[in-house]
Amino acid sequence: MNTVKWAILGPGAIALDFAKAIIEANGSLYAVGARNLEKAKEFANIYHIKKAYGSYEEMLNDPEIDVVYIATPHSNHYEYIMKSLHNNKHVLCEKAITVNSKQLKEIANVAEEKNLVVAEAMTVYHMPLFKKLRHIVDSGKIGKIKMIQVAFGSCKEYDVTNRYFNKELAGGGLLDIGTYALSFTRYFLSKQPYEVLTTAKKFETGVDEQSGILLKNSMDEMAVISLTMRAKMPKRGVIAGELGFITVDDFPRASEATINYLDGKVEVIEAGETAKALVYEVEAMNHCVLQHKKMDTLVLSMDVMDIMDEVRARWGIQYPFE
Repeated sequence: MNTVKWAILGPGAIALDFAKAIIEANGSLYAVGARNLEKAKEFANIYHIKKAYGSYEEMLNDPEIDVVYIATPHSNHYEYIMKSLHNNKHVLCEKAITVNSKQLKEIANVAEEKNLVVAEAMTVYHMPLFKKLRHIVDSGKIGKIKMIQVAFGSCKEYDVTNRYFNKELAGGGLLDIGTYALSFTRYFLSKQPYEVLTTAKKFETGVDEQSGILLKNSMDEMAVISLTMRAKMPKRGVIAGELGFITVDDFPRASEATINYLDGKVEVIEAGETAKALVYEVEAMNHCVLQHKKMDTLVLSMDVMDIMDEVRARWGIQYPFE
């Protein structure tokens, strides 16, 4: 295999941007599947996609497809990932990759058995800036890590029928924006947290509207995460060490960070391009598929899902289908 044949499952809003990224990184996009053929054809015409399918199952039966990108709501990610794997397709799935750890562990086991690549389309794991910052942190340049702070506020319009607030669709801030904040946190923590303290305010539909999460691991590194779905906050991550701190604004697709040292020195770190965030995800997936390698970021996704399970348990929030 010299090129990777990609298919999009669920031609929604994010899929429009991702289709461009696949074409830029891959040269072409092979197929798209929707719940009806007209929608699939409409999407296919925009990007000159060879195959359009009016059902997900029909598309997944196409033996030419190598990788399926899943862009449906996260409440049905598990179903479509498993169907893709059982049809021998590699999978790149939008965040949150599943709604709980049980689902993700089952997926990881099937992928392992079938020697297939499964990964979460989490920009934090693939932006060149974060790889550079991880190297800086590991080098000891800002000293021993003591504290990580992450804030993410997204002011969603008040609408009890919207999927963001729908408990039947695993709505709430944690799985929508919290997954970014926790992915940033876990990426820079030396080890998985073992202690979790948290509180949340619930929206009237029973999902989490805003929350605070406090984490600590065995290295005595701590993290504080602030989330809200009904107020705007900066998407900011801070990694604080004994010798200085790193600030990353608009962190989900960041290409620039600032280091403030104790002696007053300020250093700007740059890497990658914000506009290419999705392209980096496609390139990473292509590399793993062509080189027959596992995607090492799946371990981080599993750690994040474990944290989110623990957080939701403490809030007393369970989705009806769990």
